[in-house]
Amino acid sequence: MKLTPGKLAGMKAVSNERGVIAAAAMDQRGSLQKSLAKEKGSAVSDAMMEEFKILVSEVLTPHASAILLDPEWGLPASKRRAKNTGLLLAYEKTGYDKTGPGRLGDLLDHWSARRLKEAGADCVKILLYYTPFDPKEVNDKKHAWVERLGDECRANDIPFFLEFVTYEEGVDEKGFDFAKKKPMAVIEAMREFTKDRYGVDVMKVEVPINMKFVEGAKSCKGEKAYSQHEAMKFFHEAAAVATKPFIYLSAGVSNSEFTESLELAAESGVKFNGVLCGRATWKEGIPIYAKQGAGAFRRWLEDEGVKNINNVNDKLKAATSWHSIYGV
Repeated sequence: MKLTPGKLAGMKAVSNERGVIAAAAMDQRGSLQKSLAKEKGSAVSDAMMEEFKILVSEVLTPHASAILLDPEWGLPASKRRAKNTGLLLAYEKTGYDKTGPGRLGDLLDHWSARRLKEAGADCVKILLYYTPFDPKEVNDKKHAWVERLGDECRANDIPFFLEFVTYEEGVDEKGFDFAKKKPMAVIEAMREFTKDRYGVDVMKVEVPINMKFVEGAKSCKGEKAYSQHEAMKFFHEAAAVATKPFIYLSAGVSNSEFTESLELAAESGVKFNGVLCGRATWKEGIPIYAKQGAGAFRRWLEDEGVKNINNVNDKLKAATSWHSIYGV
């Protein structure tokens, strides 16, 4: 597979010199606003959302190959990122449609792949809630939606990063029951969206297991859904279906749990191509910003936040370059 000139330039812009994507994520919107408001005890202004993102961008991007932001509150932060740090912009609205089945997503009303590129994006990112357990009619809508997005990114010669988050209606996705189903959900999602018809250049995926239920893991505190051997097998099975580069997302877990997941991926020997990691680096600073303000949050980021992102970066020694996949 060969990349077009624009896609190749975008991919290089968000990668380090090894061809590994070591990106920070700060495109959270609705969830971030709710978390800040809960800690602050009052409403959160647009200015606060922008300031939070600016601080994360200023302090953490010197340690990242790229940052993922949103065009709603993140554009000021995009101007404050470190030199030579790439930029991914999110194209979807926050949340999903709660009026019908399937957790269907939607695109931002005033944006397009062309406009995101004009705003400085090196790559476009879309979030999709996806499970193979949904009815065929629901998933057919999602497949068509991703096909349209892939065609739009092709037309604008910009890399398309597809992030998919698995779920099951009526089930706690952080609980034991879903932990047993998660490997199959992640594997089948990767099997589907690695197909050329979708035009996805990089898949942003969950680790295929829940570390809280891996026997012998530091993160495991109770029930066991899989042995270490079974967990490693699921890493292999997921990687085996991928024909496109894939990177891991942190899915809101703690820094210690995410880095332990990356250690297990490394031990499994899977050829993942990096991370796009958000809350595992900065979410513990939310109450500090909400209660003590910008100065205290900056100091926390410079200490704990930098330690967190460097913990993740240290695990990326096991990541492999996407160059060989695209014949670079």
